[in-house]
Amino acid sequence: MSILIRGGTVVTASDTYQAEILIQGETIAAIGEHLDADGSEVIDASGCYVFPGGIDPHTHLDMPFGGTVTADDFESGTRAAAFGGTTSIIDFCLTNKGQSLREAISIWHEKAKGKASIDYGFHLMIAEANDQVLEELEYVVAEEGIVSLKVFMAYKNVLQADDETLFKTLVRAKELGALVQVHAENGDVIDYLTKKALAEGNTDPIYHALTRPPEAEGEATGRAAALAAMADSQLYVVHVSCAEAVKRIAEAREKGWQVYGETCPQYLALDIHSLEKPDFEGAKYVWSPPLREQWNQEVLWNALRNGILQTVGSDQCSFNFKGQKELGRGDFTKIPNGGPIIEDRFGVVYSEGVHAGRISLNQFVDIISTKSAKLFGMYPRKGTIAIGSDADLVIFDPGATRTLSAKTHHMNVDYNPFEGMKVHGEVVSVLLRGSYVIREKQFVGEAGAGEFVKRAKFTRP
Repeated sequence: MSILIRGGTVVTASDTYQAEILIQGETIAAIGEHLDADGSEVIDASGCYVFPGGIDPHTHLDMPFGGTVTADDFESGTRAAAFGGTTSIIDFCLTNKGQSLREAISIWHEKAKGKASIDYGFHLMIAEANDQVLEELEYVVAEEGIVSLKVFMAYKNVLQADDETLFKTLVRAKELGALVQVHAENGDVIDYLTKKALAEGNTDPIYHALTRPPEAEGEATGRAAALAAMADSQLYVVHVSCAEAVKRIAEAREKGWQVYGETCPQYLALDIHSLEKPDFEGAKYVWSPPLREQWNQEVLWNALRNGILQTVGSDQCSFNFKGQKELGRGDFTKIPNGGPIIEDRFGVVYSEGVHAGRISLNQFVDIISTKSAKLFGMYPRKGTIAIGSDADLVIFDPGATRTLSAKTHHMNVDYNPFEGMKVHGEVVSVLLRGSYVIREKQFVGEAGAGEFVKRAKFTRP
């Protein structure tokens, strides 16, 4: 059956216009006026925007961390993402030293198999850059369609790689057409500051932030950018949280270096004082990099508006407050890092961005969908509304208001970091490749309907 969406305002990264959209099978067949609706199901989108499906370039589902596992797996996480207007995610596949890359990837395929209700891809963590790993990357890129590689510059003795590993990865990525991502914080400095804080008896959640200063993020961001330039390669800095990191990315881009940046809703709408909440409530806001002083928010919004930062990912990494975050009572280093963000990414960025006048409608689409599609090899199949593109569409009511709360969200976790925040705009219906996932605010999708997306090699957007 074909579907005709009429009455809505179509919004892409470049255009805003009134049109009807005809969907046949999984793709968009026609866009225009007075399209033939004979035999089609008609969706009335009057008063609503029709956006391309959101692409979340940064999630951690069913991920082990700190002796526990994230509360949301591919089933609950992708369902919550769909409620929030996201139709594709790219999740991080972790690796261990000595492990073949194919083995790590197969583990992540099993995690998602039969569970994802929206489409998904993987980034691949690089823990070491020995001859075997560098050789195997050719298979990863060409056969698996995994074209983004993650290197951690923090979490010493756990995930952190050295500069040699990062540089070798950048060189190999240039050869293969992959995009290298970095978690940019100076892990050695953070390790020293953390040990010092604990030795002095400073164990509360706020010390998670105080031992990860913005200067440590700025330094690592600048170092990674310089290494990318030396390798004549391409770099994507994940979860940028502060002015120091934005400055380094801006400087790199002014020099013509291929450096891109992502921020997250939590850094755009929350600040460091959340970690000071009493009764250990601050643990709910422990993630890395940490929340910053509030004035950084406008720096990040300006960077998105001016194109210094290109995307907003959720960095979804949910742990329940009870039984998981509580593992760090008396020692902030044992609080599992991460928060439940996947469902509210789309809505918070629209409300705090478009409705608040910080970014335009077209910039919103670019930030929430199109740029990720381009950077990560999914465009124009995804990330836009065009004939031949996947019919991943979001019908969005800009006139609605709602309040974010753990009582009403669909993530499998017992708190919401945006609890009580009033947001403007609401997702009404979501289609994935021409089939409803959300219909009139109700989940009608199916676990396992989401497909793994093999992605194209990196090309400069």
